[in-house]
Amino acid sequence: MKRLAQAPNIAIATLWVDLLSQGSVAATVQRAFSSSIAGEIPPDQALPEVWVVDDNDHARATVLLDQLRNLPHERWLCAGCDELVEGPFAQCWNCGAMREVGPRLI
Repeated sequence: MKRLAQAPNIAIATLWVDLLSQGSVAATVQRAFSSSIAGEIPPDQALPEVWVVDDNDHARATVLLDQLRNLPHERWLCAGCDELVEGPFAQCWNCGAMREVGPRLI
Protein backbone atom coordinates (compact mmCIF):
# COMPACT_ATOMS: atom_id res chain seq x y z
CA MET A 1 0.00 0.00 0.00
CA LYS A 2 1.14 3.51 -0.77
CA ARG A 3 -0.21 6.83 0.49
CA LEU A 4 -1.86 8.95 -2.20
CA ALA A 5 -3.16 12.05 -0.43
CA GLN A 6 -4.34 13.60 2.80
CA ALA A 7 -7.98 14.72 2.70
CA PRO A 8 -9.49 17.68 4.55
CA ASN A 9 -12.22 15.50 6.07
CA ILE A 10 -13.69 12.00 6.05
CA ALA A 11 -16.42 12.89 3.54
CA ILE A 12 -13.93 14.07 0.92
CA ALA A 13 -11.64 11.10 1.56
CA THR A 14 -14.54 8.68 1.07
CA LEU A 15 -15.61 10.48 -2.12
CA TRP A 16 -12.07 10.26 -3.51
CA VAL A 17 -11.84 6.53 -2.73
CA ASP A 18 -15.20 5.91 -4.38
CA LEU A 19 -14.22 7.80 -7.53
CA LEU A 20 -10.87 6.03 -7.67
CA SER A 21 -12.65 2.69 -7.45
CA GLN A 22 -14.82 3.73 -10.41
CA GLY A 23 -11.54 4.23 -12.27
CA SER A 24 -10.49 0.66 -11.37
CA VAL A 25 -8.03 1.75 -8.68
CA ALA A 26 -8.40 -0.02 -5.34
CA ALA A 27 -7.96 2.48 -2.51
CA THR A 28 -8.81 2.79 1.18
CA VAL A 29 -9.31 5.53 3.73
CA GLN A 30 -6.84 5.40 6.61
CA ARG A 31 -7.08 7.41 9.84
CA ALA A 32 -10.79 7.83 9.21
CA PHE A 33 -11.66 8.55 12.83
CA SER A 34 -8.45 10.11 14.10
CA SER A 35 -9.95 13.61 14.05
CA SER A 36 -11.36 12.87 17.49
CA ILE A 37 -7.84 12.98 18.95
CA ALA A 38 -6.76 16.16 17.11
CA GLY A 39 -6.01 17.89 20.42
CA GLU A 40 -3.76 15.06 21.54
CA ILE A 41 -1.73 14.95 18.34
CA PRO A 42 -0.97 17.72 15.81
CA PRO A 43 -4.09 18.52 13.78
CA ASP A 44 -2.41 17.80 10.45
CA GLN A 45 -1.61 14.29 11.70
CA ALA A 46 -5.28 13.64 12.46
CA LEU A 47 -6.59 14.13 8.92
CA PRO A 48 -7.85 11.13 6.96
CA GLU A 49 -5.61 9.75 4.22
CA VAL A 50 -6.27 7.95 0.95
CA TRP A 51 -4.01 4.97 0.28
CA VAL A 52 -3.72 2.98 -2.95
CA VAL A 53 -3.80 -0.77 -2.33
CA ASP A 54 -1.52 -1.74 -5.24
CA ASP A 55 1.69 0.31 -5.50
CA ASN A 56 1.64 -0.16 -9.28
CA ASP A 57 -1.61 1.84 -9.47
CA HIS A 58 -0.17 4.86 -7.64
CA ALA A 59 0.79 6.85 -10.77
CA ARG A 60 -2.62 6.32 -12.37
CA ALA A 61 -4.36 7.17 -9.10
CA THR A 62 -2.37 10.40 -8.88
CA VAL A 63 -3.57 11.42 -12.35
CA LEU A 64 -7.20 10.50 -11.56
CA LEU A 65 -7.15 12.43 -8.29
CA ASP A 66 -5.58 15.45 -9.98
CA GLN A 67 -8.34 15.40 -12.61
CA LEU A 68 -10.95 15.18 -9.87
CA ARG A 69 -9.47 18.11 -7.95
CA ASN A 70 -9.25 20.29 -11.09
CA LEU A 71 -12.57 19.86 -12.84
CA PRO A 72 -13.23 22.41 -15.60
CA HIS A 73 -15.48 25.23 -14.46
CA GLU A 74 -17.68 26.77 -17.09
CA ARG A 75 -20.58 29.16 -17.23
CA TRP A 76 -23.42 28.29 -19.56
CA LEU A 77 -27.02 29.24 -20.20
CA CYS A 78 -29.56 26.46 -20.04
CA ALA A 79 -31.47 25.99 -23.30
CA GLY A 80 -34.54 24.87 -21.36
CA CYS A 81 -34.99 27.76 -18.93
CA ASP A 82 -32.19 30.30 -19.66
CA GLU A 83 -30.78 29.79 -16.16
CA LEU A 84 -27.08 30.62 -15.70
CA VAL A 85 -25.23 27.48 -14.54
CA GLU A 86 -21.69 27.71 -13.18
CA GLY A 87 -19.19 25.02 -12.34
CA PRO A 88 -18.42 21.56 -13.69
CA PHE A 89 -22.08 20.66 -14.13
CA ALA A 90 -23.54 19.08 -17.24
CA GLN A 91 -27.15 19.39 -16.06
CA CYS A 92 -29.21 22.46 -15.14
CA TRP A 93 -29.99 22.65 -11.44
CA ASN A 94 -33.25 24.50 -12.15
CA CYS A 95 -35.01 22.43 -14.82
CA GLY A 96 -32.81 19.34 -15.18
CA ALA A 97 -31.99 19.88 -18.86
CA MET A 98 -28.62 18.61 -20.05
CA ARG A 99 -26.02 21.12 -21.26
CA GLU A 100 -25.92 21.55 -25.01
CA VAL A 101 -22.54 21.69 -26.69
CA GLY A 102 -22.24 24.90 -28.63
CA PRO A 103 -22.32 28.68 -28.45
CA ARG A 104 -24.34 29.06 -25.24
CA LEU A 105 -21.18 28.98 -23.10
CA ILE A 106 -20.57 32.32 -21.43
